[in-house]
Amino acid sequence: MYRWGALYSLIGLNLLWGQVKYSNEFLKIGVGARAAALGNAQVASSEDVTAAYWNPAALLTLPSYPQLALMHSEYFASVAKYDYGALAFPIQENRRFAISFIRLGIDDIPNTLRFYDGSSYDFSRITKFSVADMALYLSYAQPLRDTTLSIGGSVKVIHRVLGPFATAWGFGLDMGLLYRKGPWRLGAALYDATSTFNAWTFNTETFEEAFLLTGNAIPQNSIEWTRPSARIGAAVHLWPEKRFSVVPTADMVIFTDGPRNTLLPGRPLSADLSLGTEVRYRSWVALRIGLTNFQKMRRWDGRSYLTFYPTAGIGIHVWYFTIDYALANFTGFSQGLYSHLISLRVDLAPTLTRRIFAKGG
Repeated sequence: MYRWGALYSLIGLNLLWGQVKYSNEFLKIGVGARAAALGNAQVASSEDVTAAYWNPAALLTLPSYPQLALMHSEYFASVAKYDYGALAFPIQENRRFAISFIRLGIDDIPNTLRFYDGSSYDFSRITKFSVADMALYLSYAQPLRDTTLSIGGSVKVIHRVLGPFATAWGFGLDMGLLYRKGPWRLGAALYDATSTFNAWTFNTETFEEAFLLTGNAIPQNSIEWTRPSARIGAAVHLWPEKRFSVVPTADMVIFTDGPRNTLLPGRPLSADLSLGTEVRYRSWVALRIGLTNFQKMRRWDGRSYLTFYPTAGIGIHVWYFTIDYALANFTGFSQGLYSHLISLRVDLAPTLTRRIFAKGG
């Protein structure tokens, strides 16, 4: 176990130092169990506080009172924990503001770089550290000309921590558009619009000796860039006045950082597809299925074939509370590493707020 701790420390620093193409990849996982159940097809169908992440322009679909959302999920047998929280509220008529926070982290990693000093082993030298990627979003949306077209944007602050070894700060900008006409929703979002940067600072005194002993190059302070990506998509609300309604939705995700193992790989653009369908019974219960993570794989004989991951989930709305559950695989591994995602949404309507404060008084 202790040897693995030192290995994590060394490998983590080397991967971190060389990472450019997949910089800030944790921001592409997604938020909200509803989105996960729909294969992350959300740029046109997001209609709650999570819109601040998927398409900030869709914040205008929210009601005229605040909404709170919380989500927790775990990956790799609960080794990595992914947490999300957001609050959206109106600031003027037909204007919305939201603040969101994301954290993906692995905690309690043993640091054994100084466990052996060349002559003896000392368990008191073993410490623990965390590796965490965090992001804070500040989002705003308003109508453009009329209520059928809205525009929004998010400023995001990124903080990444590799225990005592390295830290990074970064800044970025997301932009979105949403068009609503009858049952149709058309959405587009541009993420990292100006290319998001991370400025890394390495505390070399914490690992320099171990790196020299193992023949590793000492990393230098540097800046890595996240190139822009985009989502375009559509959703349609079928039979919205009926007891049962259906909302099919589809997103096309476009990457600008070169070839990826996606549905349409290319240079410099690669594109992937996300599909989802939601069946609602009034506003009480929703059943969801989706398809995501399309990849081309090769057989032993050299022939290629297309794979994808199905997703599924359910949502239950009671009073001012909505609980969403999803079973999804966004890790990209084929060994059945599906994760359970649960998210909670609270509609802080005036009647609920009055009751809470009345009981508190």
